Amino acid sequence: MKYKSLGNTDLKVSLICLGTMTWGEQNTQDEAFEQMDYSLDQGVNFFDTAELYSVPTKESTYTKTETMIGNWFAERNNREKVILATKVAGPGLSWIRGGGNQFDTKNMTQALEGSLQRLKTDYIDLYQLHWPERQTNFFSKLGYKHNDNEGSWTAFEDILATAQKFIDQGKIRHLGLSNETPYGLSKYLLLSEIKELSKSCLCSKPL
Repeated sequence: MKYKSLGNTDLKVSLICLGTMTWGEQNTQDEAFEQMDYSLDQGVNFFDTAELYSVPTKESTYTKTETMIGNWFAERNNREKVILATKVAGPGLSWIRGGGNQFDTKNMTQALEGSLQRLKTDYIDLYQLHWPERQTNFFSKLGYKHNDNEGSWTAFEDILATAQKFIDQGKIRHLGLSNETPYGLSKYLLLSEIKELSKSCLCSKPL
C-alpha cells in the first residue's frame, strides 16, 4: 500500500480510502466488520463515514454506519490504527436536528458529540462539512438559476471559529469539506489564513 500526506496536514493516509456509506442499508454489521478487517490487513488506514449514513438516506438508518464502526473499534481495540473521517450533515432532512441550518455552533457541537459517542472515540482525525448550507449549484446542473433570496446561512468565519474550538479541545484534528464548490473551498482557505482559524482546511469529493 502507498501512503501520502492528507492535504496540508501531518496525517499519512493510504491512497485507498475505505468508504462506508452502505453499512446499515445494503450491508450488515458482520459484513462491515469483515470489510474493515480486510482493509486494515491490506494496509488501508483511511476510513470515511458520516452521521448521515447509511445511504440512501432515511430516518430509520440515520447514524447506523457510525455505530457499526464504533462497535468495531470497541471489539478490535484498534482505534489508533485508523485515520478516521466523518461529517456533520448539511441542512434539509427533518430528522437531523429539525432540518434547518446545521453549521452554527449549537448544531455542530451536538453533531460532533453524537459522532464521538457512536464511534466510541474521543477524537476525529478529519471532520467534514457535508454539503454547503448556502444555496448553490449541486453537481453542476444545467440551467441553474441562483435565488438571491436564499435565506440565512452560517458565515464561513463563524464555522471556522467553531471548528477551531473543537481543535483546541482535542475533539477533532482537522477540518474538511465534502461536496463543496470551488468558490466555497477557496473562501474557506482564504479566511482560514486571514483569521488564522482551522488552517488545515481540506476538500474531499468536490461538486
